[in-house]
Amino acid sequence: MVRLLRAFVVAAVAGFVLAGCSGMRIVDSDVTAFSAWSTAPPVPGTPYRFERLPSQQNVQQDRLEGIARGSLSKVGMVMEPQTARYSVQVMFNTQYLERFPDDGFLFGGPGVFMGGPVGPYGFGYPMRFGEPYYKRDLTILMRDLSNQKVVFETRAYHEGVWGDTLAVLPAMLDSALLGFPQPAPGTRRINVEIPR
Repeated sequence: MVRLLRAFVVAAVAGFVLAGCSGMRIVDSDVTAFSAWSTAPPVPGTPYRFERLPSQQNVQQDRLEGIARGSLSKVGMVMEPQTARYSVQVMFNTQYLERFPDDGFLFGGPGVFMGGPVGPYGFGYPMRFGEPYYKRDLTILMRDLSNQKVVFETRAYHEGVWGDTLAVLPAMLDSALLGFPQPAPGTRRINVEIPR
């Protein structure tokens, strides 16, 4: 009976570990989008070009636009600068933070204690080590080139512990463009699964 119980516990622990290490993870983004089409919204095959600010003339922006191009093609937009009807501006920011455990000062943390004949003596000073944490903001602006008006704006916000921005970014872009060209009103929480 003890062997059977031991085997059951080992199998349960192994199953839990394997489930925790499965091949997918979720990127959850809070998305808010607005549309104000001055004419009929774009249909699949509508051409666009990228627009950049002077501060965006760099390799990072090249990478960002390369990834955005894939997400825009999923909603039917076609990259054709010479015949573009719309310009697309993509802005992305990552903020690195350190998050600390929520312990009270001098309480609840590990410390050094010694036992004596009268009772335990010692002191406890919480040893606090930060863990990496990332906040990411993505904004896409689409401008009608016939009148220079912004006709579509979407923002996606994600925070989490993963430092691999190039893996998280495509999921955020897909979330930001969900429902294009007529997204649902209000802020939505959108979950996208990506490989672990």
